[in-house]
Amino acid sequence: MEIKQEKKVQTPEYKSAIQLIVFFGLISLFGDIVYEGARSVNGPYLKTLAVNAALVGFIAGFGELMGYALRLLSGYYADKTKAYWVFTFVGYGLVIAVPLLSLAGVWQVAAVMMVAERIGKGLRAPAKDTIVSSAAKKVGTGFGFGLQEALDQIGALLGPLIFAAYFAFNGATNKTAVDYRHAYSLFWIPFILVMVFVVIAYLKVPDPTKFEPPPTAAKEPDKLSKLFWIYTFFAFTTALGFISFAIMGYHFKAKNILTDAMIPVYYAIAMVVDGGAALVIGIWYDKLKIKYKNHAAGLITLMTMPLLSAIIPFMAFSNSKWVAFSSAVLWGIVMGAHETVMKSAIADITPMKKRGTGYGVFSTAYGLALFAGAFVAGILYDFSIPVLCWAIVVVQVIATVIFVVMNKEIGMKVNSSEFGA
Repeated sequence: MEIKQEKKVQTPEYKSAIQLIVFFGLISLFGDIVYEGARSVNGPYLKTLAVNAALVGFIAGFGELMGYALRLLSGYYADKTKAYWVFTFVGYGLVIAVPLLSLAGVWQVAAVMMVAERIGKGLRAPAKDTIVSSAAKKVGTGFGFGLQEALDQIGALLGPLIFAAYFAFNGATNKTAVDYRHAYSLFWIPFILVMVFVVIAYLKVPDPTKFEPPPTAAKEPDKLSKLFWIYTFFAFTTALGFISFAIMGYHFKAKNILTDAMIPVYYAIAMVVDGGAALVIGIWYDKLKIKYKNHAAGLITLMTMPLLSAIIPFMAFSNSKWVAFSSAVLWGIVMGAHETVMKSAIADITPMKKRGTGYGVFSTAYGLALFAGAFVAGILYDFSIPVLCWAIVVVQVIATVIFVVMNKEIGMKVNSSEFGA
């Protein structure tokens, strides 16, 4: 199947696809104001509740595990029932857990709320990504997901800045758990806006499958490809060695590198970089597919991710705020690649009838990696920061080896008649 560069005609269907992507960008924007704002301070907040680094890593990692592992089931049932919008509504509804953190007075309740928010993401993500992927097929998957991610990151910028502004205007002293709970209460309004835009998007495009290209004479495969599994293994390994910002934020507060107000600012900076990187990498991703006439060729954009991921902890765990700033920038670049390429690739290397399942399987593996990585990182942080940094290097070296194997699989396909080369 040869990929040709087509001129994007401004048909009603094309405009409708762009509109749906923008609506989901706005949903993500307000959603990110809520949950990315919270994620920027969850680590420091748990420290005010007398939680150690290992437990912070466990809570953050377990939340990510639930948020990703549930996608295996939600993706399967979304495909089976075609109830993509139902999963989307329920999943976004659980974002309410963040403003409810304003009522959490002990770490156990706070932990439940943090995990509940991630469960919501696990329920909605495969369905939402399948809806967006159908629209992205009309405009270019890399560009489509990159555009959504760029809008998404505006919210990821604003959320942490809301915390930073609140803390700054309430004095420069170290913040208590009460201060954090008051700040969490600010997120009721953006949560309501999330749900309003989900309703609007559904009313505009209740059947997103209309954007899918017409079926061809060739029958779609009934199973996930070898490349899919190699790609999933690579993503698992590189995510295993991708340091959680919760641990970074914990370090910034524990070592007095940054004030409580500045920690979310650094996270906001990472989110700005994430959004810009997502759009640039997404466009590059589409160009590579066209250049090599191969739906999988865009995966080449991930080649530098293991290297950057290995550098981040050495910078983040320094005692310099400026080196820590650089680590936040690199963290944002890597996250932008993860969010854009990893979503785009599943849309390109899985058939429509297996796409929700593909997102679910991939996301489960990715979530397991984030859970294990964050939990082990928290334990190693308490034991020895240098050991933690070098352990991440070892993991990313393994990820690089897997990338080489994946690249060979892509190369084989580039030279095969299946892709018209």
